[in-house]
Parts: sequence; structure tokens; C-alpha cells
Amino acid sequence: MPHPTEPSPRKILHTVTADALVTVDFGPRRSAGSSRPSGPYRRLFALPGTRAFTAGNLLARLPMGMFSVSAVVMIAGARGSYALAGAVTATGLAATAVAGPWVARLVDRYGQARVAVPATVTAVLGSLALLLCVRLGTPDWTLFAAYAATATTPNLGGMSRARWAHLLRADPDALHTANSFEQAADELCFMLGPVLASFLTGTFFPEAGTLVGAVLLLSGMLVFTAQRATEPPPRVTRTGTEPLRLPSLLPLLACFVATGAVFGSMEVVTIAFADAQGHRSAAGAVLALQAAGSCAAGLVYGALKPTGGAERRLTSCLLAMAALMSLPLLAARAVDSLWALAPALLVAGMATAPTMVTAMALVQDHTPEGRLNEGMSLVVTALLTGIAGGSAVGGWAADHVSPTGAFAAPAAAALVALLVSTASRIASPSRIASSNSGRTH
Repeated sequence: MPHPTEPSPRKILHTVTADALVTVDFGPRRSAGSSRPSGPYRRLFALPGTRAFTAGNLLARLPMGMFSVSAVVMIAGARGSYALAGAVTATGLAATAVAGPWVARLVDRYGQARVAVPATVTAVLGSLALLLCVRLGTPDWTLFAAYAATATTPNLGGMSRARWAHLLRADPDALHTANSFEQAADELCFMLGPVLASFLTGTFFPEAGTLVGAVLLLSGMLVFTAQRATEPPPRVTRTGTEPLRLPSLLPLLACFVATGAVFGSMEVVTIAFADAQGHRSAAGAVLALQAAGSCAAGLVYGALKPTGGAERRLTSCLLAMAALMSLPLLAARAVDSLWALAPALLVAGMATAPTMVTAMALVQDHTPEGRLNEGMSLVVTALLTGIAGGSAVGGWAADHVSPTGAFAAPAAAALVALLVSTASRIASPSRIASSNSGRTH
């Protein structure tokens, strides 16, 4: 029994890196001259190398919210066709959904630095090729070919989460905080990216957004991959079942498809509603409020200690998301004003990050070691599939129902995600047992 004057026991995490044995104290630390313990995020970034790889990753991740907007402005401005611009970006989205898991599989097998840098260079060359094709007036098919090459962009959020999972594998509470931070970072990048792209393309020249995005992507990736001490070791011989064949992972991917449909439909419907109100230029700012709500909720959620099973928490988060996603529909019908919709979107977005964080933690739990990047890349594929489908459904509803009634589309998608999660929990015990039997620890 410790002496009363001794400090209370603390949880110590020992992490073996490529250079040395790093010991990080995640216990309740007290700063000098203060009786209050430091917060979970401060303790999180006390781990050596985490600030550097996070800075590089955020720098490289910011363009993910820039490229689509920049491409649409650049192509539509030069060719006079939003249909062509939309088709080109949709092709890039589909190519990313196909190529993403393969790039992630190579990352797992050969390491982040060896694969991510050449893959990023290929993607940057694709962006620059698109810029030149637009500038030089080449045939339309060259735009599709150039933008498809950007599909080799590695899953930046997945690689960052893989580093946290490697470093914090002995501390699930700290990993929960790290996953929450990463989700908040996703929301922040996709909130600021379109704003930055719009500013660059409107203030300077149409190609400025693509050019700056390419520079940020490559420079950020070089900074990120230079942090070799925090990089997970490659798995030359991969073990365990392929993630896509895991019975426990399939319902999670279905939830991500439905969640992506929430995002895709909400974006299109909000733009249609703003256009009907005569405020189309304000649609981006209103949508940014949804991302802001999600970002804030993610940071708060990461500061809390999770209780109960992750499967039960996911169902609770999905229930909250299904309830909150009905608020935009109610606000649009009750007031029929974009300014009444704005606070509804802010509150609705608060359910997004906790849902994504909890679902991502389950993906990490059920994915075999050595295949984590591949598993999380499948999540991105599921989200992109849902976004594409949700955008199509939301657009159809806005045209054939009404811009107001179309807000039922994201609410319905959130309800589908809840039903999938509930149904999977009923049949989960045998499935989870079978999937965990194939996992290597």
C-alpha cells in the first residue's frame, strides 16, 4: 500500500519506436503551480513526435476539402459547363473509392513512408495535369484521365489514426481521445478547405486553388512521413482475415454508407434550399456550421471517458444522429428560412463526430493487425459510396418533391444507419466471436 505522501499510481505507457523506448505518463498530471490536472489533449501530445506528425498530416489533409471545389470552378469557368465539371469530379470520387483500399494495403505491407510519398507525387502530378489540360484547352476526355490519377492520394486520416493506434495500443482511453481529435480535424479541414479554395480561385485566378492544394498536399506529406519514430512497422507477412471478409466489419461499413448518404444528401439539399431562398452564395457558410458543430462535439467527446461497450455507444450515437437530423427538416418546414435552418444544422452536426469516432474505434477493434490502413480505407470507400448515393437521392428529392421536403432524405439515411446498427447488435455475439478468432494480437 503506498505511503500517504507518495503520489497516486499512474498509468504508464511504454511504446517501442524505431529509435528508442518512449515512456509516456498518461496519468492525472498536475502542472507546476497549479492544482488542476492537465487535460487529455495536452497529455496526448506529450508523446514524442506526435506534434510533428500531426502538423504535417493536417497540412496535407487540408487540400482534401479544396480539390473538388477548385476543380469545379476551374473546369466550369474554362469550359462553361457545370455538368462536365461535376462528371469529372464524380469520376475522381469513384476512382478514389476503387484505388483507396489498394493503396492502403500497400501502406500496411511496406510502410507509410515508402508508399505514401510516391503515391502522393502521382496524385499531385494528376492535379497539375488537370490544371494544364484546362489551361491548354485539351479534349474533355483528358480531364477525366488527369483527375482519375489523383485517386492515388493516400488516406491521410487513416494513416494518422494508425499511428495513434500503434502508439496508444495499451491505453484505450487515450486512443479514444486521439480518435476524437482526428475526427474533429477531419471536420475542420473539410470546413476550411472549400473556403480557402473559393478565396484563392476568386481572388487570384481559377487554377490557384488546385495549385496551392497540390503544394500543401506534397509538403505536408513530406513532413508527415519524415517522422519515422512514430510510424507503425510494416507487415511484410500479413496475418488475419482480409477486412472486407470480416462478418463483424460488414455492418459497420453499411453504417458508414448510410452516414455518407446523410452527408451527401444534406449538402445537395441545403444548396437547393438556399438557391430557392435566393441565397445560394450563403449555402457554403451554412453548411460550414454543420461541420463546426461536429468539430466542437468531437473535441468534447474526446475529453470524456467512454463508458459501456462500443457497440452500445454506437447505437446511442446513431439514435442521437437520427433525432437531430430531423431538426433541419422541421426548421425548413416551420419557418422556411435559410437563417432558421442555420442553427438547426449547427445542432444536427453535433451528432456526427461522436458517431464517427465510435464507429472508427470499432473498425480498429475488429480489423486484424497489419491491415489497419486497409480497414480504415474501406471506411473511406463506404463513406464515398454513401456520399455519391446521397447526393443523387437528395438532388432527385429537391427536383421532384421540393427543396424543403428534400430534407427528409438525410433524416431517412440517418434512420437507416440506426436500423442497421440495431439489427447487427441483435446478431452480433456469434459474428464478433468468429471475427475475433481470426485476429492476430
